[in-house]
Amino acid sequence: MKKIITILTLTLSITGSAQLKKEIEKADNYFKRAFYSEAIPLYQEISKKDRSYEVLKNLGDSYYYTKNMGNAARVYNYIVKNYPDKVDDEYYFKYAHTLKAIDDYEEADKVIAQYYEKKDDQLKLKEFEVTKKYLENVRAIENRYTIANLGINTENSEFGAVKFRDKLVFSATKKETTLLDKLYKWDNQYYLDLYEAPLENLYSNDSVAYPLPGKINAKLHEAMATFTKDGNTIYFTRNNYAKGKRNKDNNEITHLQICKAQLVEGEWKNITPLPFNNEDYSAEHPALSDDEKTLYFASDMPGGYGSFDIYTVSINNDGSFGTPKNLGEKINTSGKEQFPFASADNKLYFSSDGHPGFGMLDIFVASVTPAGLSKPDNVGLPVNSGYDDFSFYIDADTKEGFFSSNRPGGQGSDDIYQIVETKPLIIEDCMQFISGTITDEKTNKPVPFASLALSSDKKNTIEKITADANGKFGFDVQCETTYTVIANKEGYTENQKTLYLKKERNKNNDASMPLKSMEQVEIEKARALEEQKAREEAARKKEQEKRANEAIAKENDIIKDRNRVVVKTDEINFDYDLWYLRRDSRKVLDKVITLMKKYPEMIIEIGTHTDIRGDEKYNLELSEKRATSVRTYFIENGIEPERISGVGYGETQPILHCETEESCTEEQHEINRRCEFVIKGF
Repeated sequence: MKKIITILTLTLSITGSAQLKKEIEKADNYFKRAFYSEAIPLYQEISKKDRSYEVLKNLGDSYYYTKNMGNAARVYNYIVKNYPDKVDDEYYFKYAHTLKAIDDYEEADKVIAQYYEKKDDQLKLKEFEVTKKYLENVRAIENRYTIANLGINTENSEFGAVKFRDKLVFSATKKETTLLDKLYKWDNQYYLDLYEAPLENLYSNDSVAYPLPGKINAKLHEAMATFTKDGNTIYFTRNNYAKGKRNKDNNEITHLQICKAQLVEGEWKNITPLPFNNEDYSAEHPALSDDEKTLYFASDMPGGYGSFDIYTVSINNDGSFGTPKNLGEKINTSGKEQFPFASADNKLYFSSDGHPGFGMLDIFVASVTPAGLSKPDNVGLPVNSGYDDFSFYIDADTKEGFFSSNRPGGQGSDDIYQIVETKPLIIEDCMQFISGTITDEKTNKPVPFASLALSSDKKNTIEKITADANGKFGFDVQCETTYTVIANKEGYTENQKTLYLKKERNKNNDASMPLKSMEQVEIEKARALEEQKAREEAARKKEQEKRANEAIAKENDIIKDRNRVVVKTDEINFDYDLWYLRRDSRKVLDKVITLMKKYPEMIIEIGTHTDIRGDEKYNLELSEKRATSVRTYFIENGIEPERISGVGYGETQPILHCETEESCTEEQHEINRRCEFVIKGF
């Protein structure tokens, strides 16, 4: 029986493995053909049983290419953390893109920084820090455009809008479909066609779009149109499809081609593929230069810098074409560059995920000059976002135009947005100001034409300026820097102030400071000398007084006892329970009276004490009576009342500590019943 169970278990295991392998092969086949929407549910089920790197990588990519960024981020996070030795470098950047798309820019920056640290690529790490600062500067421009979602948008894809006469021409999924129309397996939408809509009704929800007249739209994709100025020629993108046949490469992929057509009696006819198209790669997104002598386009042809690059091809006078040329590494990166647009003011706009951006495809602009193309800049907010932003078009005169984006908040998928440019693209570092007034320290009046020097912790150079006639000065400075301002002028001493600047654009930092005149310096020196002499004289007198007091103390048996200065005398004791002075005590008191008469500034406190016999209240009252008795004797013998005080301490300060009344002898109790003379001052 055990043998049968073992055989059944092994058979089921083999059968399950074979079934799983079959499911993976099916999903992989969809993935290779870019049928991502078909591949996703298969990979989701497979991943419950097989969490291998290849399965999860393809699942993450399928989410990524269908713009499901939340799920893509979750899967990429898993493979980056669990397959660090297998994961390709590109997935760190894909992961960062998905994080930006879900608005987690801080975590996205951490992912890229950790990747460069892992590679120990300090150069790239420094470049990344420069990129972060660049994007902060772009973000600081704030919104450069007003944007509005058009009424022609639907839950499906609309993009690539350009003006053509009194209409807007754009790309969209088929509006009217039949059972014969197929879905595009990439995202499970219908294939794209070219449409037109009246310009005056773009914002209304009942705006109606119509397919371009003629035979431009076929069974597969048509998109991204550009027109000659006379309106008679169109260039556009379509799948490699001719005579009802889809042409494929060795991987069963139908690539994109650029075609042109002529407007004949109101319809687009004579559709002709351009001669540089190829079945093995795509040529897409045509855009004409303002002089119509150059056609810009995107392609993944061999020999480029990344997956898609921007190319140009010359259009000869006879209508023939030159050889396509790559725009080079200034424009193209290891990522994607697509959707070129050439404006009438000699600017090239394009989308890229390889240049410093806010996530996925961002729109960039470079100036076209006789010397070549300038370094491209990010066009900024709110056109660019964490999602795909592309298909930029703008009228150089009116500053009005359109772009497309699949960002959240639209009608769905790709939407067309109308834009108006309201700010120029001026990218500046975070700057602040240091200003102030130089004044005279004594008079508080301005010091005109003082010399100022500015140094920082980031530069070895020192900037020097001169204050104006009102003592005012100012410097333009960078954020996150420590500066020291040094001020001086002939006839004054130098002064300086150090400021620690944080990241807060356009903040004004006050570096006002006073200068001290040399005349004031001399006055203060003389005053300081007088004060020093006074201190020395006071110290001399204090020392003399100390020595005199020491002599007095030595001569008159004045000692320091328990942090007190007391007159040392023979014992003065009181009879038990009495406060009257005994005859033997009066001789001792006469000695103290004589001392006070010898030193008429001496002030003394009489402190009287009891033993512990009796309760505390009674003893306190008894000691006060004894103090009063002694003080009265001093006053009767010529001592001024204000020079002599009496305090009764009761039993609180014994010389000999007695636990009980019986624990001390009568002689010991008598020692505690005493009178002391504390010198309080002279």
